[in-house]
This record gives sequence, C-alpha cells and structure tokens, in this order.
Amino acid sequence: MTKTGMTAAALGLAVLAGGAVPAAAQDTLTVGANIGNVPWEFQDETGAFVGFEVDLVNAVAEKLGDEVEIVNIPFNGLFSAVQSGRIDIAMSSITITDERLESVTFAQPYYDSDQSLTVVAGGPASLDEMSGKTVGVDTGSTGDMWATEHSAEYGFGDIRRYEGLAPAMLDLTAGRIDGYISDIPALLYYVKDKPNLEVVQRIETGEKYSMMFAKDAPLAQTVNDAITALKDEGAIAALHEKWFGKAPEDTTSTVRVLPMPSLD
Repeated sequence: MTKTGMTAAALGLAVLAGGAVPAAAQDTLTVGANIGNVPWEFQDETGAFVGFEVDLVNAVAEKLGDEVEIVNIPFNGLFSAVQSGRIDIAMSSITITDERLESVTFAQPYYDSDQSLTVVAGGPASLDEMSGKTVGVDTGSTGDMWATEHSAEYGFGDIRRYEGLAPAMLDLTAGRIDGYISDIPALLYYVKDKPNLEVVQRIETGEKYSMMFAKDAPLAQTVNDAITALKDEGAIAALHEKWFGKAPEDTTSTVRVLPMPSLD
C-alpha cells in the first residue's frame, strides 16, 4: 500500500492532527476477515459486510482518508495473508498472544474477551461434563489452542475443527458435536435469540483483540494512532453499545488508550 506525496505514517499524523487529505492521496486498505464471525464481521440480509470490526476499520480508514476493501479469508489463512502482503490488515476478533507477536505486529487492543463453552440446551452444564465428548473449535483460533492444551485435563473424546461459527453451530444443533469452545462475546450475541442453545461456562483467559499487520509494518503505528483518537472521541465505546447493547466498562481496552503490544 502506497500513498501519493507522503508516507502512510506522515499522512496518518496529518489526519489525526486535523489536516485535510488530498484526493490523490487516498488509497485502499485491503482488509482480510473471516466473514461469518458474528458480531464482528458478517453479512446482513442484503449481503453487505457489517459488524463491530467492520464499523471500526471503516472509522480508522476515514481517519486516514482511505477506502476499505474487505476480503473474506478463513481465520487460519489470515496469518499467512498478512505476512505475505496479500492484505494490509487482518481482523476477526484476533487475540494478541506472545507467540503471534513473534511473527506479526498488532495495534493496541480494543476489546477484552474470554473463551466459552456453548451447548444445546439441556446438554453438558460445564467443561467437567465434557469428558469423552466431542468439542468443536475454529481452526487455529485461541479456542483451538485452549482446547488442545486442556484436552487431557477435561478428557475430551475428540476435537473437531471448523472454518467459522456457522458450520460449527449446524453440527452442534444436529448433535454431531457436544460443545463448542470459542470467544464469549460472539456466542452471547449468537444465542440471545436461540433458546435451543446456551452458553454454559465462561473460560477465563484474559484475551484482548486487535488488528494484525505484517511484522513491523509502518501501517500498524498509523492505525494505532487512529484507534487512540477514536477511543478519545468515545467512538469505539459507541460501537460497543451499538453491537452489544450496553456501554463498555471504563477499565476495558475498548475505552482505555493502551500501548502497542510487544514482546519486551
């Protein structure tokens, strides 16, 4: 991604300082996302891409004077796509981890989360009742990592991997898996109008979400500065209220300006 007449970092600083963006300097941010990741990025009844992170990346792009092109990529493919330069930004409720920071760069977080166990109503009431049973996860996700790491502890009979929420929920409803481990905000949003499904346990992990970039990409700092401005304006808090129906707590990364994650 290049800018006409100034670097991306310089342009970002100019915009955040209130400067105008010349039309010739506008560019397109190519953003990879696992569409179907409700409520972060999914399609509405018209086929348009919507969601918390869709709104957020559009707000960031507006700060920078850019356009946005969203490309649908399975979650596990986002890492190679951003590292190879196929996309500029990856988003899909991606958790910041030290392991990931070895090969990619993240902007500051904007959402605090945990994992969760979702079952068919009347099914296992907790992880302690999942012994010998089949659990579903998203391929390569932190839920996948958690379930794999704790498989012996809870005695999971099998771990079945999916490319997104929708196919996993189909198999859960059909009884092909007994529980689904994934990010709690997405599942709370998904089951709120589905009485046949319930989130029965929060799995505390201390996870935080952010946008992901190629290692040491200058764009990461530019986007980080835009996120700071959006937090200061209350714009990200407003998105939380829009998508989750309540204001975020003042102690969360949705509100607080935080440093960019690093291994230092």
